[in-house]
Amino acid sequence: MEKKKLVVLTGAGISAESGLRTFRDSDGLWEGYDIEDVATPRAWKRNPQLVLEFYNYRRREVAQAQPNAAHIGLADLQDQFDVQIITQNIDDLHERGGSRKVLHLHGEIFKMRSERKDYPTYPVTGDIRLGDKCPQGTQLRPFIVWFEEPVPMIEEAVRLTRQADIFVVIGTSLAVYPAAGLLHETPPGIPLFIVDKNIPHTGNPDITAIEAPATQGITLLKQYLAALQK
Repeated sequence: MEKKKLVVLTGAGISAESGLRTFRDSDGLWEGYDIEDVATPRAWKRNPQLVLEFYNYRRREVAQAQPNAAHIGLADLQDQFDVQIITQNIDDLHERGGSRKVLHLHGEIFKMRSERKDYPTYPVTGDIRLGDKCPQGTQLRPFIVWFEEPVPMIEEAVRLTRQADIFVVIGTSLAVYPAAGLLHETPPGIPLFIVDKNIPHTGNPDITAIEAPATQGITLLKQYLAALQK
């Protein structure tokens, strides 16, 4: 019997319980930095050294973090469902938690790219420094989709969302577009769930809301999904 396709959109809330904070928790500051200073193309042009230092710090932070029960719980669902993760997160906690199909909308902290071209990407586990260049001779920068930049993977995310038999949102405020728009790309009539400690307003009365942190909500989600399988 073919497994149902379970598509899960995740955001910063799922990784927050692994100790990775989000700027939206602290009045627009991310680890003490203003987003305008570290996460826009203008910031890169103005002060690439500061931007590199910020993401080098983030890379070390992610390397020390561990997948939590929500990451592992989603991976466990692969036994019953064809699980596709679409994440807004730049960390690799889904992969380390065991998920096999993960699409990163906003880039990956353990990859870098030329400042001129999105691809190809190169693996990075240490720091990126000014003067580090790709084979084409241009400065390397984090493989991160910054604010004000296009989101190259959104078309693939839309395609995957339109194939969903069940769609779940976990740990996102649904405030960052185009990712938030994926909820409106789901096939009509499919089961929809949202797991968050602060349920965002969606305007959709058909969504089942699970108001809990991701690590707790995953248990309730599994119960709902088990009922759907009967």
